[in-house]
Amino acid sequence: MQTLINSLAAHWPVWLVSVVLVVAAVIDGKILKVPNWLTFPFILCGWLHGTLHDGLTGLGYSLLGTFVGMMLLLVLRAVGGMGAGDVKLLAGVGAWLGAATTWWAFLATAVVGGVIAAVMIATSGQWQKHWAMAHQILNEWVTIKDPEKLAAIARERKPQMRLLPYGIPMAIGSILYFAYAGMLI
Repeated sequence: MQTLINSLAAHWPVWLVSVVLVVAAVIDGKILKVPNWLTFPFILCGWLHGTLHDGLTGLGYSLLGTFVGMMLLLVLRAVGGMGAGDVKLLAGVGAWLGAATTWWAFLATAVVGGVIAAVMIATSGQWQKHWAMAHQILNEWVTIKDPEKLAAIARERKPQMRLLPYGIPMAIGSILYFAYAGMLI
């Protein structure tokens, strides 16, 4: 029992990140939004933790992680395929756990998101509609180079789409990665 307590104490930042991800997933699932009251303090406290843990080096590590987390989803955000809250949530993961962990959590999230999206499409029974829409979106990305135009098109299309609250696959994928990497215990 003492070993478990010591292990949890040693890995408390990963547990804190996991709890924030679960809270974000629940909120995103209910209102299709990850709120600023959760993401901004999450990022700022990650920077503070990095600074208190290892001074300017820790702050740099935290800032780099924030940048990586933000950039991984910012392109999708720019063209209307991702909410700003999702971008800030992954930036918060980076603020707490650094660039490398954020990269691997992002990859796990993409796989989980793809699986969930495939299940959503399969249960809708509208494969052809979704295939045509995916083809149309990819064609727009190739032919329309202006992110503002792409975002406007995405906003117009959004009411017709069945949306995936990305906080859910982000929580599942990240926590699965943390467990796989032995970061939880």
